[in-house]
Amino acid sequence: REELLLRPLPAGDVAAAFQFRTRWDADLRRGAVSHYRLFPKALGQLVAAQGVRELHLALTQGFWRTQSWGQPPLGAPAGAELWVWFQDSVPDVDKAWKELSNVLSGIFCASLNFIDSTNTVTPTASFKPLGLANGTDHRLLRYAVLPREVVCTENLTPWKKLLPCGSKAGLAVLLKAERLFHSSYHSQAVHIRPICRDASCLAVSWELRQTLTVVFDSFTSGQGKKDWSLFKMFSRTLTDACPLASDSKVYVDISPKNKEKELLEVTPTPTSVHEAVVQGDKRTYAVYDLLSPSLFNSSRSLNVQLKWKRPQDSQELSTPVLHAQRYVSGYGLQTGEISTLIHNTHPYRAFPVILLETVPWYLRLYVHTLTIITKGKENKPSYIHYQPAQDRKRPHLLEMLIQLPANSVTKVTIQFERALLKWTEYTPDPNHGFYVSPSVLSALVPSVIAMKDVDVEESPLFASLFPSSDGSSYFVRLYTEPLLVNLPTPDFSMPYNVICLTCTVVAVCYGSFYNLLTRTFHVEEPSRGGLAKRLANVIRKFRGVPPL
Repeated sequence: REELLLRPLPAGDVAAAFQFRTRWDADLRRGAVSHYRLFPKALGQLVAAQGVRELHLALTQGFWRTQSWGQPPLGAPAGAELWVWFQDSVPDVDKAWKELSNVLSGIFCASLNFIDSTNTVTPTASFKPLGLANGTDHRLLRYAVLPREVVCTENLTPWKKLLPCGSKAGLAVLLKAERLFHSSYHSQAVHIRPICRDASCLAVSWELRQTLTVVFDSFTSGQGKKDWSLFKMFSRTLTDACPLASDSKVYVDISPKNKEKELLEVTPTPTSVHEAVVQGDKRTYAVYDLLSPSLFNSSRSLNVQLKWKRPQDSQELSTPVLHAQRYVSGYGLQTGEISTLIHNTHPYRAFPVILLETVPWYLRLYVHTLTIITKGKENKPSYIHYQPAQDRKRPHLLEMLIQLPANSVTKVTIQFERALLKWTEYTPDPNHGFYVSPSVLSALVPSVIAMKDVDVEESPLFASLFPSSDGSSYFVRLYTEPLLVNLPTPDFSMPYNVICLTCTVVAVCYGSFYNLLTRTFHVEEPSRGGLAKRLANVIRKFRGVPPL
């Protein structure tokens, strides 16, 4: 199944979310599989060899602005994120984790081989299995983030090769690297999990979900207008569906902002209109079914156009119920403070949130300075898990369950001290700073609209990865900004100056001394000159010029 969700954002931006789902009716845990069909063999062999129960990998360039863009279709932090659940039969989880990250590094041409014990943590409450799971023993979980990872074409190309049709047919035709990376935000992800094959759940299937989210900015794209089309965004149009796909649809969010008419007008006429409750909000989607024979009767290609009927008001921008910011404060290069602001904008409902903080070992946290303030009062967490760091071995891990009162801002602060690294541990650009992984917020946010249980196979893909446990709330996972912290850095130009000065002194002094000791002097008698000199004197004599 493949689908594309087009969602207009405030200020004229447009978010495009691709999702490709491949379901494989096989059980890797019971025996060897030789025929992979549509499932990528590289990933299938990796899951079977390393005893993986679930795998979630995301490569992101940019930062999703939750406060102005709303909740993301599928959140991801800046850089590279990898979290894996292993099976109970794995004897050494750390060894399997290291081998897995190295193999994924080769498959996706990413720097995942830099994942080691210094940036790997084992959360206890923030990450639960999204697929079938008999138990939730957190010792089988590993989580790591590389916030410095830069995502580019060499990561997109192997990602596209995992698709059943590649980039030759279907929605993947739109994935043109030149347009995707000329955007405000770009995130590609791979999710592998076991799911039930049918309603009775007697057999297990494997689901590979490849997602790609990109945000096009009217200013960076050079359009300067709020009207969009597939050709303006991707420089291409859709000509057909993937022949191997059982479902190929394009969804355009045309939800009205209030009870008046909708703001958007889409052309051509959609195949159908679908209404769904997504993330606690009722949404209306114009649906284009690429498998419908009537869609390509009028023209050979599909170029969906989005036109605004009337301009948007700034007052119409709806603030998400949960959003957060994070920053580092302080002065000097010895101490500092990390602050996280968590906003609950719900007018009358309070709900808890799980906050996960991962701090490198060279920022030494003072846990006794941890303060949580809400509306001027201290807010004590109902659950707290702290694992202190070990120098050059593991980072700090801090997890807390915090209750967020209605219509409130909660400030979480903790002080730290900067460590002085060895001169070989600094990066090639130490004055740029060192990155700190973003915080992770996991919460069940109360929904205003009651959400009904829908059939997973019939529902849109963008609403089925985090299914609603009940009709009153929906799951949200948010990521804050990564931090850039300066460490006390020695002057790396001083060794260069010392080497230059020393070499100069040695060359001048030792060279002169060596010449004096080894050079021999000979007295030469003045010669009368050779044949050339005599000929020159003869010519000069005829010319009346004194001889040489």
